[in-house]
Amino acid sequence: MIKRLSKYIFTSIKISLIFFVVFIAGSSTTVKLNKVENENVNRNVDLTTMALKVNEMIENDLYSVKDTYTGQLTGYAHDCPLCGGTLACAYKYNVRDRRDYYPDKEYGIVKIVASSKNLPCGTIIRFNKKSISPDPVIAIVLDRGVPGNNLDLLTSTEEYASKYIGRSTITYDVLRIGW
Repeated sequence: MIKRLSKYIFTSIKISLIFFVVFIAGSSTTVKLNKVENENVNRNVDLTTMALKVNEMIENDLYSVKDTYTGQLTGYAHDCPLCGGTLACAYKYNVRDRRDYYPDKEYGIVKIVASSKNLPCGTIIRFNKKSISPDPVIAIVLDRGVPGNNLDLLTSTEEYASKYIGRSTITYDVLRIGW
């Protein structure tokens, strides 16, 4: 019986010892499992970077408005009195052949306007004038000779200028300031 009791005690001590070792080892070792599941790599968004990119896109947008002015719109032709057929900002661009447009690298084919020095050469403007076009007119400042915020639109003939443009007050948007 003592043999049996000692075997029982010995087995109990072994089990207790194993349990104690496992318990101590388990409590002294901290294992942290961090599992991140993200199937979409674009799920986390840096809002500051996103705002900067949106602002950059707006600034680089060809048709975003930089400024707005109100002035008189008139029309002129290459052969008007005091006109020599050349443009103040693009003197090598000859308009004597009745060309009233300019091929801009960014905006494509645009109309030509004269303005005061308030708008630098190469400035792109946009205005609405239904008697000229049902769509907004995009034009580039390539000539001078008008005061203040007024614009003078180059046309193929003086007759066209007086019939379709005349003199009217318009509001126009500046899309690009100079070249």
